[in-house]
Amino acid sequence: MSTSITRPSTDRNLYPDDDGNPMAENTLQFKWIVLVKEGLETVFRDDPNVFVAGDLLWYAQEGNPKIRTAPDAMVVFGRPKGYRGSYMQWEEGGIPPHVVFEILSPGNRGSEMARKFRFYDDLGVEEYYIYDPEDGSLSGWRREGVGRLEEIADMQGYVSPRLGVRFEPGEGSDNLKIYEPDGTPFKTFQEVRDDADAANERADAANHRADAERQRADAERQRAERLAARLRELGESLD
Repeated sequence: MSTSITRPSTDRNLYPDDDGNPMAENTLQFKWIVLVKEGLETVFRDDPNVFVAGDLLWYAQEGNPKIRTAPDAMVVFGRPKGYRGSYMQWEEGGIPPHVVFEILSPGNRGSEMARKFRFYDDLGVEEYYIYDPEDGSLSGWRREGVGRLEEIADMQGYVSPRLGVRFEPGEGSDNLKIYEPDGTPFKTFQEVRDDADAANERADAANHRADAERQRADAERQRAERLAARLRELGESLD
């Protein structure tokens, strides 16, 4: 079951839903933001208490709207699905996002990424992943218990403890593969459509083959009936 959290206009003025920054700086970054967010939505589609969002402002402290950031994608366990203009942590049982993703673009500065890392480290994020689609590099950090975020030494084949997804970074740009717990790869909408079209074509071809087999079987049956009828005629004439 999904939910919708509505807020008075005074809250929207103090905690605006838009920070004025674009969701993405180029089409490659946008593609990956959508791919990751929609892939995570698919993984948790049957769990009503896992909230997934993309480019949603996260306000961490009531009364201090400057303590905020907007992860490219985030996952919160124990919170219901549904519409939100922003994620106000104090209205969400005090639960911070458990997993966040950042997709880099040429405009990302080192100081900005350092600020975000400190934010996620201080606010309790359990897993943090950064992907650079320009060079294909993937970095990850994980929190052990009440400790700090610690870098994951090797991301090749790494399985997220929280998400259950597997990462397979490739060589070169735009080559990361992410797999659902059942082994299904994350796919773009176009790839899903292409797969559906291919499946429909295979089904149509199978139906055509089945129709052709039925037609051949009908033809053989009719031939056998004509032959049997002819044999009966010959037998009657001999009598």
